Amino acid sequence: MQDWAAPLIAAALFAFLAPGLLLQIPGRNRPVDFLNMKTSVAAIFVHTILYGLFLILFLIVLHVHLYA
Repeated sequence: MQDWAAPLIAAALFAFLAPGLLLQIPGRNRPVDFLNMKTSVAAIFVHTILYGLFLILFLIVLHVHLYA
């Protein structure tokens, strides 16, 4: 049995935390912009930090596993 939680969580977070797709932190005109499809270096950096923190939360702190 293989644990599929890590690749699935990583892929989902990568898709949803892409700057400008659902939200952008920090936004160009506001602290948080929604669905603007634009990005900046600051937004890329913040989303990278959030991606890493969410991966640590799900995989290390919560020990999420999905066996198939």
